[in-house]
Amino acid sequence: MGLAVAYQLARDGHEPVIFEADDRIGGMTASFDFNGLHIERYYHFHCISDHAFLKVLDELGLADKMHWTETKMGYYYKGKVVPWGNPIALLKFPGLSLIAKFRYGLHAFLSTKRNDWKPLDNVEASGWIRRWVGKEAYEVLWRRLFEYKFYNYANNLSAAWIWSRIRRIGRSRYSLFREKLGYLDGGSNTLLEGMRSDIESHGGVFRLKTPVTRVRMEDSVIKGVETPEGFEAFDKVISTIPLPLVSRVMPDLPQDVLAKFGSMHNIAVVCIIAKLRKPVSENFWLNINSPEMDIPGLVEYSNLRPMPHHIVYVPYYVPGEHPLYQEPDAHFIEKVKRYLKTINPDLVEEDFIDIKASRYRYAQPICEPGFPARLPDVALPVKGLWAADTSYYYPEDRGISESIDFGRKMARQAAA
Repeated sequence: MGLAVAYQLARDGHEPVIFEADDRIGGMTASFDFNGLHIERYYHFHCISDHAFLKVLDELGLADKMHWTETKMGYYYKGKVVPWGNPIALLKFPGLSLIAKFRYGLHAFLSTKRNDWKPLDNVEASGWIRRWVGKEAYEVLWRRLFEYKFYNYANNLSAAWIWSRIRRIGRSRYSLFREKLGYLDGGSNTLLEGMRSDIESHGGVFRLKTPVTRVRMEDSVIKGVETPEGFEAFDKVISTIPLPLVSRVMPDLPQDVLAKFGSMHNIAVVCIIAKLRKPVSENFWLNINSPEMDIPGLVEYSNLRPMPHHIVYVPYYVPGEHPLYQEPDAHFIEKVKRYLKTINPDLVEEDFIDIKASRYRYAQPICEPGFPARLPDVALPVKGLWAADTSYYYPEDRGISESIDFGRKMARQAAA
């Protein structure tokens, strides 16, 4: 989102200065050197409905780097990997009655066709789904997903927010039986470096490893920012840091605004990425319902983007205050290795070329019923100050395209 803000400002004739605490641009989209493979720390994919993302690729001359692949989904259930994600797979799915399958399929179909989210805004999600699909389908196909993604927040989420996830994946299908997802040559880094080069060519400046420690304001007017390097004056500041951090760097905001930012909740993530000599399965996304595994699913990224080895992401989404998040990386790595060998018994220790863990404390905002009413305005009650993160394009889930779209709109608003 921050890159998108700077990209739009630079293209509109301004000269933005981008302060980045990390040693690289991109936030959760950034890549790392995974034993000779340059790849994202957290998995990303693109849908055919990601219009804002595709528009930027076209503007940067990178549209030819985009590729679309027919992908598969699977379900690990009762010790077996079975097909998932289309009507035939649903009909053949073990352990559900015909009525339960029909109700589940009808809910997914109608969610994909729905366009108006507002009637769902104040509805609690797990109850909404349970009423539609019934207890049987909810227990088998939804309950563990809620519990292992949201933990103590599982029963207080907005139905509109969950609906948007169902719709996005549903609309990535180009027929009832086929799903098409996209990837970039070189991964997300191709987009990031393209945007960075464009921003710099239009006069923008990047300050890496330079966190903003305080946004200085006086008499409700922005003055500039403080960093470890000192103070720099600006008459306009746009923040895209996670909302729970806003109060730390903007303590002089009005108390009612600080209280709103302080009430926001986020889920953290510990994301394990494994490089393997053998595939785990033929699926891009594998849902998991197993009493022996505390994960709702995994992403076999190399089944979307061709790579010399098999790449698997296993995300643990967990509240940052939960004891599980305090466990060392080795705890998660050992569990993931055990799980992958259970799912595919052909995998042995020698098939693990490398395995790493990445952590992000504020990975996912928690959107309760009525969430938009709790958000402060993007334009804060300080002249020249704006703040937003992925919460602001609710009910859409966090994504590259959504962040680009919102960031560009915010830049135009701030520059007006």
